[in-house]
Amino acid sequence: MKNIICDIDGVLLHDNKLIPGSDKFIHRILEQGNPLVILTNYPVQTGKDLQNRLGAAGINVPETCFYTSAMATADFLKHQTGTKAFVIGEGALTHELYNAGFTITVV
Repeated sequence: MKNIICDIDGVLLHDNKLIPGSDKFIHRILEQGNPLVILTNYPVQTGKDLQNRLGAAGINVPETCFYTSAMATADFLKHQTGTKAFVIGEGALTHELYNAGFTITVV
């Protein structure tokens, strides 16, 4: 079984437009049942946002395939001490931290 890790910008999309053949590539991976992770270091969007973004370009991917830097931050912090977070960042970061069980604090 193959594991596929793929970036979004410059690999699947360019300026939110489909890179020729990327839709066929992703469709084939999913059709074959290979595990797929689509990575991005762009923390502004949630997995659902990215699913909609790719869908608008013509690539239909399950939301569970996306892994963002905000998700990675939440995963990292889950292994640290404490459950409160003062967030300086975009809404998707707050969303992921909340989903990871953090209490979001404000000053």
